[in-house]
Amino acid sequence: MMVGIMKLKLSLFLVLMITITQSAWTQGCSQCKLLAEQGSGLEEASFGSNINSGILFLMVIPYLILMFLFREQVKNIFSKLFSKKS
Repeated sequence: MMVGIMKLKLSLFLVLMITITQSAWTQGCSQCKLLAEQGSGLEEASFGSNINSGILFLMVIPYLILMFLFREQVKNIFSKLFSKKS
């Protein structure tokens, strides 16, 4: 009984914290904000291209770091996938 009330209070607290701090999360990254501010004078096509390039740049870096850190595990996975079964 007490555990159920504690879980309810914790879940209500988490929901409340998420809704209160949502405005802090929705501001975007600094690079996207900078491109959006600079792109206001540009034509529509180049503005979208700049934003997409910034997003792709920020997305690729963590994957490259993970590939570097776990290169042996990735190599083993691919070698098992493409090895000939006897």
